[in-house]
Amino acid sequence: MIRVLIVETAGWVRDGLAALLSNEPDVTVAGVAGDGDEIVAIAVETKPDVALIDADLPTKDAFAMAHELRAELPDCAVVFTAARFRPGDMRRATAVQVAGFLPKNTPSDVLTSAIRRVARGERVIDAELAFAALSTSRSPLTARELDVLRLVAEGLPTAQIADILVVTVGTVRNHLSRINNKIGAHNRVQAIRIAQESRWL
Repeated sequence: MIRVLIVETAGWVRDGLAALLSNEPDVTVAGVAGDGDEIVAIAVETKPDVALIDADLPTKDAFAMAHELRAELPDCAVVFTAARFRPGDMRRATAVQVAGFLPKNTPSDVLTSAIRRVARGERVIDAELAFAALSTSRSPLTARELDVLRLVAEGLPTAQIADILVVTVGTVRNHLSRINNKIGAHNRVQAIRIAQESRWL
């Protein structure tokens, strides 16, 4: 029996996935979670074979959380589902040893097949996401945005970055806001991590 942990922020999606998987003869729902902060604790308690995780968790970086989960339970295969694909997502997923990456609109039979495959040790990546990753391997950031992010990564405060680049503090903040929007980061720390894992810096 394949034990699955469902991590999904939307309650109706979470309930639908639980109902779908409960109807499979060789799959059981080991646990459910809607908050990224509780995932590792639930996983340690329930010992799932597969963790099906929403890649757009609002409370925690899903990639960092997958890394924590794999550290605690190395035999648990992680499958991400995403409503949108952002530049660098596939590279970040590979870096944290995610076993599967599927869009949210994946048909139910494909999803259940993917769960079985990753439970056997295989990797499952949606073909469209894979091709999108190949087409977005180059940095979406401008040269100036990369300059700003490099200086942030060096630990320099906003005012000093503004002095070095001979711009205003407001301009630096605008650059950081655009960087976050482009690559789907929630803050500058996550933006640095995404850029480094994607080898843009």
